[in-house]
Amino acid sequence: MTSREAEWSALLRAAMEGDGRAYARFLVLVTPVLRGIVPARGWALGPEGQEDVVQEVLIAIHTKRHTWDQSAALLPWLYAVTRHKVVDAFRRRGASVHLPIDDYADVLEAEAVPDALAVRDSAVLIGQLDARSAAIVRAVSLDGQSTAEVGARLQMSEGAVRVALHRAIQRMARLAKGME
Repeated sequence: MTSREAEWSALLRAAMEGDGRAYARFLVLVTPVLRGIVPARGWALGPEGQEDVVQEVLIAIHTKRHTWDQSAALLPWLYAVTRHKVVDAFRRRGASVHLPIDDYADVLEAEAVPDALAVRDSAVLIGQLDARSAAIVRAVSLDGQSTAEVGARLQMSEGAVRVALHRAIQRMARLAKGME
């Protein structure tokens, strides 16, 4: 065990027994080392992201310090906490790339136009429903009205509209599969 690790271990043990000054000293000594480890593992996070990870590691040390086995070496525990926080930062970031949309305005696709065959097939299926069910499907699914609006217009409760809509869509699915 190095003298640094022995000092840090003693400080964290004292902190866990309630010595606030030892805990403050421990954090002051550990933070610069964390600021060296995080950029090495999380270089792609950028300076702001790296500092966020350092802060998350410090919070994790504070909230999880009871999980450190005082008879074991401290540095591997600190490195593990740091590694996990760097990995968490990359997971949150995901594989997304942020590009300014102005650079691509000329090549972006226009708004999608409804498929003529799908529109025709939907009209055929809706035409096979009873008048009330067809009106509900058209109003909610095609026109975007709320079930409350449709219920008020058809003098039905909102729940009854939802049930009728569900049953109508189920019937349309069976009709599309040729089951009716």
